Amino acid sequence: MSREEIFRSSISYFLSPIGPYLQDDSVTEIMVNRFNQIYIERRGQIEKTDARFSSEDALLSAVRNVAQWVGRGVDETHPILDARLPDGSRVHAITPPGARQGTCLTIRKFKAGGLTLDDLIGFGSLSVAAREFLEICVRLHKNIIISGGTGTGKTSLLGAVALAVPEGERIVVIEDTSELKLSQEHCIYLEVQQGDEHGKGILTIRDLFVASLRMRPDRIIVGEVRGGEALDMVQSMLSGHTGSLSTVHANSARDALIRLETLSLMSDVKLPVHVARAQVASAIHLVVQLSRFVEDGSRKITRITEIHGLNPEDQYELKDLFSCNMRGKDKEGKLIASLDPTGIRPTFAAEPISRGMQQLIKHSQLLWTDPA
Repeated sequence: MSREEIFRSSISYFLSPIGPYLQDDSVTEIMVNRFNQIYIERRGQIEKTDARFSSEDALLSAVRNVAQWVGRGVDETHPILDARLPDGSRVHAITPPGARQGTCLTIRKFKAGGLTLDDLIGFGSLSVAAREFLEICVRLHKNIIISGGTGTGKTSLLGAVALAVPEGERIVVIEDTSELKLSQEHCIYLEVQQGDEHGKGILTIRDLFVASLRMRPDRIIVGEVRGGEALDMVQSMLSGHTGSLSTVHANSARDALIRLETLSLMSDVKLPVHVARAQVASAIHLVVQLSRFVEDGSRKITRITEIHGLNPEDQYELKDLFSCNMRGKDKEGKLIASLDPTGIRPTFAAEPISRGMQQLIKHSQLLWTDPA
């Protein structure tokens, strides 16, 4: 029996109280608030379940079992665990004293093989024209940031958009906890390491990003930017590493840029604010905004926005290329919406045709122009 098979069997035993939800494809998140209080998210809606662990010790044992298999420790000095299950599901746990009422465990599940842009069209999250536009932008090596709040599906969209990277390009994927699994063959996956009990062996996203620049990448995909590595990413985009993809926590395109600016200032490189802002404005081409709607639990792309640099007042200038238009609800109470072009063409509207990509344009003709 292989190590992974042993891990699967061990996890199946320790997590047996929530086993049915781990096997249920309609469940996307499992939230264990305490050993006897468990919620799930199914089709965007949160439900309380009757499932429970037999005791706090049983739940803590399950968390420690996961930690053991991923080579990380969980105790009073290290009460937080970020890990993944053999199927790629993301695990986050907080144990006492970090969690006052007892161990908390959250498992975010992922569809085997990941979502595609076609899947997102089927879910009503994306339009055919917007899918084609994003695929062409990836081929044009535009730097794209996916923005949204917690649980809006940023990582899933990142993986779906990344599938548009042509075969043959060398892709380096950098994540805090490895989640993405791309179909392209030439991919390298780098993952943050927390270090041992003595603080040795730590690898941060910034460490991995700097290392990736020496690996001859055609594309660098960062699962989420959350610290000083933002400056390294922005400067690499400006120095020729175009076509980068990443996500950031923000509620609008403008907020996403401000957050990248703020994170850049967290670097140990001392920059004036106006320099950080100018670099972000020059480096980022597009922001794709995601939102989750409480009315029906759906997740939708609400804006695709181009960055036009800074205006005379030194503020970000943005132009929405696509916006989400709500059209009511269907008989089941689901929101009906369409992601439509706003009528504004991107500044790079002539690039696809000038680079011989006419055959890719079938549904998004309104956004492109003939350079002649």
